[in-house]
Amino acid sequence: MTPTRRAMIGGLAAMAGAPLVAASYPESFAPDWASLAAGYRVPDWFRDAKFGIWSHWSAQCVPEFGDWYGRLMYVQGDPAYAHHLAHYGHPSRTGFLEIENLWKAEHWRPHELMRRYKRAGARYFMALGCHHDNLDAFASRHHAWNTLRVGPRRDIVGSWSKAARAAGLKFGISNHSSHAWHWWQTAYGYDAEGPMRGVRYDAYRLTRADGRGAWWQGLDPQELYTGRWFVPPEGIQGIAAMKAWHDAHDGQWLETVPPGSAGLAYARQWLARQQDLVERYRPDCVYLDDSGLPFGPYGLRAAAHYYNQAVRWHGQADVALFAKKLAPRQGLALVEDVERGFSDRLRAQPWQTDTCIGNWHYDRRLFDQRGYKSARLVVQRLCDVVAKNGNLLLSIPIRADGTHDSDELAILDDLADWFAVHGEAIYGTRPWRIYGEGPTRPAAGNMNEGGAPAFTAADIRFTVTPGRDAALHAFVLDAPRGEVRISALGVDRAGAVGRVRVLGGGELPFRQERDVLVIASPPVPIARVPIVALRIEGEGLI
Repeated sequence: MTPTRRAMIGGLAAMAGAPLVAASYPESFAPDWASLAAGYRVPDWFRDAKFGIWSHWSAQCVPEFGDWYGRLMYVQGDPAYAHHLAHYGHPSRTGFLEIENLWKAEHWRPHELMRRYKRAGARYFMALGCHHDNLDAFASRHHAWNTLRVGPRRDIVGSWSKAARAAGLKFGISNHSSHAWHWWQTAYGYDAEGPMRGVRYDAYRLTRADGRGAWWQGLDPQELYTGRWFVPPEGIQGIAAMKAWHDAHDGQWLETVPPGSAGLAYARQWLARQQDLVERYRPDCVYLDDSGLPFGPYGLRAAAHYYNQAVRWHGQADVALFAKKLAPRQGLALVEDVERGFSDRLRAQPWQTDTCIGNWHYDRRLFDQRGYKSARLVVQRLCDVVAKNGNLLLSIPIRADGTHDSDELAILDDLADWFAVHGEAIYGTRPWRIYGEGPTRPAAGNMNEGGAPAFTAADIRFTVTPGRDAALHAFVLDAPRGEVRISALGVDRAGAVGRVRVLGGGELPFRQERDVLVIASPPVPIARVPIVALRIEGEGLI
């Protein structure tokens, strides 16, 4: 075992505290799937909210070069590597450690942004607590590499929390740190060809002692980069060969406890940091970037801790814990999140999809190319998701200085205009008998939105407003070009329709035939977001 690895193990173990032991659980939830599933119910506030905005904001926004920059800048041949070489120098000399400290957030005004997000329709807000780059964006008690000591020198999560709650929004935190240990291994590699061939990158050589006199004095780079788990051996020749080595060793989405005693220490530290986030900021929802829960018993203990804390705060587990690709029993204990993907059915359990108007981390290229998702596409997605018993969490990338570019602000303004007219057909609604009808039926799955077909004016999605003022809403997912025909609302399939009104307008003429409801072409209240909502009332519809 190398001295660096021995020191890393000792440091992680010290921060992680005592070994994981079975706690006495007079609490409502024990750390096992049966207990979590038996005691949990998705809160009504989440079912009513429908739409949230996510600040997926970290130091990886500094280069303005998109997602996973911290990992890919160490992959010779990748565009991020070329960008880093041109703007910051070779990664053996200027590693991502230095980029972390360039994140200053100097123009960030969280309260102003939150008011804009609320106007744009958000009813909950998600802050990024720690990404795969392993920098805690909060006042962490268990990880020295945090934004009170590095970069902004302030509590990012804490400031977001205060702003969200002042605006009346529910507040959430996302935690992606369970993957840092394998994600960072490229930083221990080297160029496999060219003039710097064989020269190891910064993570391989830097220790705490190297920080003497530097801005990071007193910090250990190995605690940031996580240590040597999958280090490329000497002598790999060629970019393709190096890429193949990483793909085979650390290029997988690993969610089990890392190997050896260092792996146990890492999992314990992850648990301590996650519990710290919950106890400090009392989030209404938590997003874990994992399938199920990470690290076996440690993930289960994190979930039980969160729910038990919520019982102490609220008298019940009135919170939402998101994870991906859930097995059936897991889907009763957590809220399933579908990343950048679709559901092909109306789900019995509330769920969430998350997506972004661009790349997760700010990418100047998309702004220059006018490459963002439009508000029209966002609202189409929202209506499809809500009709299927889900919520939409939308990331609007933020530049490193804490501001949005002009195209992002325009999208937020378009969403605000649309929600001002159509919010009653979204907030507090529930699914109808079916989610909708029409020719466009995206396939189910994560990470498949790029190939999804475009919605049309023939695609209809339904929601129901329950209660005394009950009504059925039908969304027409693109600008109508003539009469709107809804087969599900023919007399033989639904009750008698008595009234049709377009939100943002007046009543519309209609005729109800045995197999179809035919409605006169409705006006489009918001031209830039031409998704129309029809309020339909009548006997036996709901």
